[in-house]
Amino acid sequence: MKIGIVVASFGRPQILAQFLSIVERQSRQPDEIVLSIVSEQDLPKLDGFNLPIKLIFGTPGSCVQRNRGIDYLQQRTDIVLFLDDDFWMCTSYLEVLSSIFLDPGIACVTGYVLADGATTPGFSPADAERMLSRYQTALPANNKLKVREQPDAYGCNMAFRSASLNGIRFDERLSLYGWQEDVDFSAQTRAKGRIIWTDALWGVHLGTKTGKTSGRRFGYSQVINPFYMVLKGNMSLPRATRLVLNNMLANLRGCIISEPHIDRRGRLWGNLQGLAHLAIGRIDPEYILKL
Repeated sequence: MKIGIVVASFGRPQILAQFLSIVERQSRQPDEIVLSIVSEQDLPKLDGFNLPIKLIFGTPGSCVQRNRGIDYLQQRTDIVLFLDDDFWMCTSYLEVLSSIFLDPGIACVTGYVLADGATTPGFSPADAERMLSRYQTALPANNKLKVREQPDAYGCNMAFRSASLNGIRFDERLSLYGWQEDVDFSAQTRAKGRIIWTDALWGVHLGTKTGKTSGRRFGYSQVINPFYMVLKGNMSLPRATRLVLNNMLANLRGCIISEPHIDRRGRLWGNLQGLAHLAIGRIDPEYILKL
């Protein structure tokens, strides 16, 4: 099983350097690692890394950057693994992943996120190292691993059988940060095989706040993107409705109770713009480029 990793990164060279150090510590090394970036400014110094790195440059946006990685890797590897540049893996991640895909019925695998900084002020690399170490130490020798079927995968760590990606790409209309693009993408692979979650793969998502889109743009995507996916058949209407309402309530609450790590006012303003467009039937995720 050849494993290729795709990392779409923008404006975070320091985090990217530390991420590559985490990859180097894997008990089984990747066969390819694609850094899909925008410019040289996104890169740390790569001289000291003993990794099979391929650099691909192009326009920014999580979907288009990830697609460039698929185009390069699909015919070169058996597994395409998408990792955020701030996801800190356990050292056995790639070794276990290759064994999981020996089951030909599996199309997609996503792992257990011990802690998710995307929903908090975020974690430092040192925080993540401590959490990984504590979890590893606490694992019993006879730990019974859990596996469950999922409707879709979480984009900070999700792997696909390369053959299952024939004719499937990230929707580049989901511009810039591409909120919920992982759900939209992985849902398309359901017809190709099982999508599973397992705690045999685990790690910490730092939730680094730099290199993200603006609060207003993100808030607009929080409303429009789910309903766009409903139209495509990749998300149910009840799920999209719950998602939008929960995020709007969180943004409203955050305007009252200050959260300095999140632009809640900007997000709420974007939510209201999205609702206004939804009311007139304008469901265009690319509109964020005009905000």
